[in-house]
Amino acid sequence: MSLLFSPLHLPSPRGGITLPNRVVVAPMCQYSASNGCATDWHLMHWGNLLNSGAAMFTIEATAVLPEGRITPNCLGMWDDVTEAALADHLHRARALAPPTAVCIQLAHAGRKASSAVPWEGGQLLAPGQGGWQPVGPSALPQLPSEAPPTEISAFELVRIRDAFVSAAQRVQRIGVDAVELHGAHGYLLHQFLSPLANQRADAYGGSFENRIRFPLEVFKAVRTAYDGVLGMRLSASDWVEGGWDLPQSEVFCQLLKAAGCDFIHVSSGGVSPQQKITLGAGYQVPFARAIRATSGMPTTAVGLITDAHQAEAILQAGDADLIALARAFLYEPRWGWHAAAALGGTVQANPAYWRCLPREAQAAFGKVSIGMR
Repeated sequence: MSLLFSPLHLPSPRGGITLPNRVVVAPMCQYSASNGCATDWHLMHWGNLLNSGAAMFTIEATAVLPEGRITPNCLGMWDDVTEAALADHLHRARALAPPTAVCIQLAHAGRKASSAVPWEGGQLLAPGQGGWQPVGPSALPQLPSEAPPTEISAFELVRIRDAFVSAAQRVQRIGVDAVELHGAHGYLLHQFLSPLANQRADAYGGSFENRIRFPLEVFKAVRTAYDGVLGMRLSASDWVEGGWDLPQSEVFCQLLKAAGCDFIHVSSGGVSPQQKITLGAGYQVPFARAIRATSGMPTTAVGLITDAHQAEAILQAGDADLIALARAFLYEPRWGWHAAAALGGTVQANPAYWRCLPREAQAAFGKVSIGMR
C-alpha cells in the first residue's frame, strides 16, 4: 500500500483529526482580500483546492492584526468582520467539496509588512502609498535600502501574543480543523528566532534562549486557549552563516513538542537577502528528516516536491510524515488525483467530476469511477 495514500492521525487535546492520506496543500498568499476580508476569489480558490484530492488544505498566511499583513491585500482574522467574511466563504466552499480537513496559517509579517503585492514589485509601501509603519524585534530593515521598522516594545509583545490567541479562538469557532503558526520565511516569529533580525538587548534578544522566548510564549499562549490540532511552520535554516540554523531548529522543535505542538512544517530561508540556497528537487527534505528524528513530531516536508513517486520515496525513507505542495497545486489543481492514479491510491471528490477520468486512470483506480469514497 502506498504510504502517500495511507491514513495519518494528528493528535490534539480535543482528540485530533485522522487524515485519509498524507498530501497537504501548503499555504499560499493570494493577495486578494479586501480590508482583511475574504472575497469571492477565496471562494473560488478554496473550492478548487478542496477538490484536489489532498487530505488537508491550508489557508494562506492570515494576519492576526491589520499591521501584521504582508500587503494591504492580505487576509486577516482580527475582528468580527474578518471572522464573518472568512467563515462565510469557507462554509460555502466546503459545502461544494468532499470532506477535507482545513488548516489555517496564522501570521504576523513584522518588518516584512506594508509591502506592495508581488506583481507590483513587492517593495515597502510608505503610509502615503497605502502602507504603514512596520514593526520588528529590532530596528533592522529587511533590505538595506528600506526604512527600518519600529522595535516592538514589551507592551506590544503582549498585544501581539494576545492577537494570536484571539485569532486561534475565532478560527476554532468557525470550524477550522487545525492551526499552523507561521514561524518561517522571515516573518515576525522567524525574525525573533534569527540573530540576523533580532539584536535586542532585553530578555527577548541575544542568546538562543532569549531569541526563542517570544515565539515560544506565543505558541504556549495559543496552546492554552486552543484545543485543536496546533503546529508551526519553521524555517530550519537562514542559509546565512551566523544565522538561524538546523541545530537550533532541532532544539526549538523539542521545546515546541514539550509545549504541546502536534506537528511541524519544515521550510527554510526568507529572513535575509544574503541567503545562499542551493535549489534542487526536495532540497529542504534533509531538514525535515533531521527534525523528525530529533523531535519525534509528525513532520511535513515541502519544497520542490512535484512528482508522486518522489513524494512516496520521501515517506518510505522515513524523512517525513506528510508531503506539502504549493505552486504545484496551482498548476495542477487535481495533483492528488494524478498521484493516486500513479500509486494505486484512492481520493475523494465531488460526484459531478467522477466521469472525467481517462480510461487508463479508471483502470488504475479499479472499477469504481475513480476509486472515490
